[in-house]
Amino acid sequence: MNSEAPQYLRPSELQVALASLAASPRQVLAGGTDLYASGTPMPQRLRQPVLDITAIDPLRDIRFERAEILIGATATWADLCRARLPVWCRGLKQAASQVGAQQIQNVATVAGNLCNASPAADGVPPLLALGARVDLASIRGVRTLRLEEFLLGPRRTACASDELVTGVRLAGRSERARSMFYKLGARSYLVISIVSLAVSLDFDARGRVSHAGIAVGSCASRPQRLLALESRLLGMDRAGAQALAQDLVMAADAPEIAPIDDIRATAAYRRDALATLLERALREVCGG
Repeated sequence: MNSEAPQYLRPSELQVALASLAASPRQVLAGGTDLYASGTPMPQRLRQPVLDITAIDPLRDIRFERAEILIGATATWADLCRARLPVWCRGLKQAASQVGAQQIQNVATVAGNLCNASPAADGVPPLLALGARVDLASIRGVRTLRLEEFLLGPRRTACASDELVTGVRLAGRSERARSMFYKLGARSYLVISIVSLAVSLDFDARGRVSHAGIAVGSCASRPQRLLALESRLLGMDRAGAQALAQDLVMAADAPEIAPIDDIRATAAYRRDALATLLERALREVCGG
């Protein structure tokens, strides 16, 4: 390696990786699809030594752990597409199939998508809607944050310099739970979303909404859950939830939304498109 190039470390054990982060800050490399495509010349991007975590095999696991699903940090979106997940993870699998092209899905990782913290990240809304929590490990121990606590803003997370995201946890849902993901872009694939939406609803034995998760992307400085709308849905039966979809008032139901005008769409278009996608998603999820 050139003496001027950053030091490169690719450990096979998690504790070695954590010790290296504790010793000095490092640029963590997983899939690398965001790092290589950032638009900054590589020598400037890699001002810190590199920590490549792709050889830590347990971090790629997708497994059931007690009443939860644990998605390892280096699990790829293609791994998620192939995984045998419950039907209530359908929205997450739909999003996984739309993260870039197949070549990107083969190497881009779940944790990388979260740590990149883009307001338009396709993988974030379905994870938010499912109530995802993020495991952060360091030599000091492990802490777990709700995904909405982990994401602080554009390209900003709550991950400390000595911490590593090791996985994402999804609490189990009933067999009645359903989810959907919609992405609106200028074309079907290989596009940054104008609006993205994920809806996850669980129902009790009487068919009433017992859990609601609704999250949107590309409509604020970070993907957001629509908490007011989620609260309105709780306790409704399927017919009531579908009826609610007909008179959604975005200004009242989504104070978290603050879309902007940019090259892809106006703020007004984003609000209108989001209302349409919400109606479609609620009808589909409530209709089974």
